[in-house]
Amino acid sequence: MEVYFDNAATTKIIPEVRDIMLETMEEEYGNPSSMHLKGVGAEKYIRYAKNAISKQLKCEPKEIYFTSGGTEANNLALIGIAMANKRAGNHIITTGIEHASVYNPVLYLQDLGFRVTFLRVDSEGKVDLEHLKEALCEDTIMVSTMAVNNEIGAVEPIEEIAKIIKEYNKEIIYHVDAIQAFGKQILYPKRLGVDALSMSGHKIHGPKGSGALFVDSHVKIKPILFGGGQEKGIRSGTENTTAIAGMGKACEIMYQRLDENVQAMNRVKQALISGATKIDGVSDNSGEAPHIASLSFRGVRSEVLLHALEEKGIYVSAGSACSSNHPAISGVLKAIGLDKELLESTLRFSFCEWNTVEEAEYTVAVLQELLPMLRRFTRK
Repeated sequence: MEVYFDNAATTKIIPEVRDIMLETMEEEYGNPSSMHLKGVGAEKYIRYAKNAISKQLKCEPKEIYFTSGGTEANNLALIGIAMANKRAGNHIITTGIEHASVYNPVLYLQDLGFRVTFLRVDSEGKVDLEHLKEALCEDTIMVSTMAVNNEIGAVEPIEEIAKIIKEYNKEIIYHVDAIQAFGKQILYPKRLGVDALSMSGHKIHGPKGSGALFVDSHVKIKPILFGGGQEKGIRSGTENTTAIAGMGKACEIMYQRLDENVQAMNRVKQALISGATKIDGVSDNSGEAPHIASLSFRGVRSEVLLHALEEKGIYVSAGSACSSNHPAISGVLKAIGLDKELLESTLRFSFCEWNTVEEAEYTVAVLQELLPMLRRFTRK
């Protein structure tokens, strides 16, 4: 049996997405900026995708900007908004558990002279709201937090965060990295008090190389790429019509069946956690997100267990896949105060709606077989 439990890293493209992508490659392959009919034919896919995404976010299509992925969306939001608003102040607030595509741009801004506060989180990975209240000041221009943590699945209280920010100063921009939440929960940024929101296509059965950024029309933002002025000058470069169309279709489909998808993922998650935690030395660090489970395996290094599971046809990850080529102790696990002995003994299992309870039960059975053997080997 092959079990793919690494859907937080990337997902498999679904047939409807493949079909619309093939249309743009074989039939409507024109440059969407061209004025002739081939260009017009390609441009309609851009409009379609903007309409599909804006419908789910309850915003205007003109407030959606397409990017090459979630990383670029986060970079554009953080650097573009900071540079556009630097006359208003130089203080940025984020958290200590952000994805590298937020954390590293923030460090870049720090090098440019911006002052950064990294908020604490509790043992469940949720933002310390009192620390946020303490950190806000006259110079604060932007707050950035994730909606769902990519390693443990903690669901952040973004509506409460937004309320605290806007009650302090409604001019402060609130950016949310929603890459692990988009397509898996309802997100209405304007109602939530969110000014900018990052999304990715390949986390929701769309193609890699597709992403988008919602920016409320009142927010000042500067481009970080310069060229032909596409996307209203905010993101230059010929639009990747194929990827954009695929992301739009994936968004449309995921939200059509959102409730049943969430229920299906939750069933698999609970089956895995329930079975695995009955095994000696296995503990659960998982948050509320339906598609992510974080489990620690005392006495076994995560990399060793990952490859042992791989040999049994089970694919998982040790933390964020985006940094898997550079093994390091997870900052997220440190931030939630995980036992030091478990920091290098934790795996992430992440699900899509087509995973099954039978796959979870198979994984538990394999863990029951592998763990005693690997622990004996480790002790030697």
